[in-house]
Amino acid sequence: MTTGIANRKVIAFWQMMGSRFMPFADAATVDMPLSRLLRLALFQVSAGCVLVLLTGTLNRVLIVELGVSVALVSAVVAIPVLAAPLRLLFGYRSDTYKSVLGWRRVPYVWLGSLLQFGGLAIMPFALLLLQSQTVGPSWAGAAGASLAFMLTGFGMHMSQTAGLALAGDLVPPEKRPRVVALLYVMLLAGMIGASGFFSYMLVDFTSVQLIQVIQGTAVFTIAINVIAIWKQEARNPQRTAADRIMPDFFEALREYRSDAGTVRLLLAVAIGSAAFSMQDILLEPYGGEILGLSVGQTTLLTGLWATGTMAGFVWAAYSLQHGLQMHRVAARGLLIGIFAFSAIVFASPLNSSGLFFAGAAGVGLGGGLFAVGTMLAAMAVSSRSDCGIVVGAWSAVQATAIGIALLIGGLVKNNVNDFALTGALGEALVSSATGYIVVYHVEIGLLFLCLAVIGPLAGNRYGRDNTEGMRFGLAEMPG
Repeated sequence: MTTGIANRKVIAFWQMMGSRFMPFADAATVDMPLSRLLRLALFQVSAGCVLVLLTGTLNRVLIVELGVSVALVSAVVAIPVLAAPLRLLFGYRSDTYKSVLGWRRVPYVWLGSLLQFGGLAIMPFALLLLQSQTVGPSWAGAAGASLAFMLTGFGMHMSQTAGLALAGDLVPPEKRPRVVALLYVMLLAGMIGASGFFSYMLVDFTSVQLIQVIQGTAVFTIAINVIAIWKQEARNPQRTAADRIMPDFFEALREYRSDAGTVRLLLAVAIGSAAFSMQDILLEPYGGEILGLSVGQTTLLTGLWATGTMAGFVWAAYSLQHGLQMHRVAARGLLIGIFAFSAIVFASPLNSSGLFFAGAAGVGLGGGLFAVGTMLAAMAVSSRSDCGIVVGAWSAVQATAIGIALLIGGLVKNNVNDFALTGALGEALVSSATGYIVVYHVEIGLLFLCLAVIGPLAGNRYGRDNTEGMRFGLAEMPG
């Protein structure tokens, strides 16, 4: 009797705690319980593992341990991100997919998972060939690495886009922002977990360990993707019938762009995303080459960044609940980013790893605030468009800007160091840190430019202050 009462009290306590401190707990419905949502969210954990591997661990290994040119590393790492504009197409194609089986999303999630698995399976051998090729044509290593990154990137974008669309199909429209919030948090959780795992496995780097880690990731990601989509989408042949009438893609896109402030917002998203991500493939090499940190220590940077981003989400939720305008939240993130990159710049002359790690966490915090502010603005800026077009446009612009920034960052660092190390820029700049620091200064300049672009959106000109009366928590964060 006493035990039963105690159990009921414990259950009631956690129910109260969940609704109060877990803003996405109310995303669940009777037909879509939280356990099923968490299982579906596993495809975001898969994407998080791949993102850490591509933009965190591998660029450090290629540049520092394998001695591959920074420019070449920038090019191959940017390939998956530059495929991001296809997110809009993937989402639209899964909306209009014609199939007698009645599935719209599952075929795209499955095909994306297979492409991702294939890219990761051949990747370690392509990278080792790129580093120490002794037979065959000289272009074979670069071609193999490019193919591996292309397959992985295309697969990740396809499965992630279709998975988000599937989540939107399974819940009522009013629950979709909450579900996407939960899925985005799971993405960050996957990144944090993968960062710790890769850091532990690559403490003592060897080529054999590199093969084991990448191919183990391939098996793990396709396994959890299968678990995620198992019996999630019900078959409905009417929704995939060949004779049904579907809207034209370009007509839907024109409708989205017609609203006031849309182009300016997307421009701000592009500039801000580029500013926060240009250093993505340089941060770990900077820590290893300039500050002398180990592979394990620099791999933890990704987890530190993801933790900072999560803190940014929580801070943004609190600020918006208390009436702060969404564009001002994004601007706050830009200001924090300026201070964070300044800390990273000063870490080199001061030889301070603590300042470096603090700067990395600050980049995540500022980026999280900026992401929440612009994502909410993207959802509010066009009330007439479908969610797929709105989210697809935001994510496509963001990811494309990130890919271009990754490529430019590597090229700028390489070219500046070529001049600096020969003394062409003066005796004071004869240092391997010069190229890195120039990139960080470019990012600071882009953050100031983004502040200028996003500023008018916070005023009355566009009439987009739609946060009044909106209860925003992590649950309401659009993705």
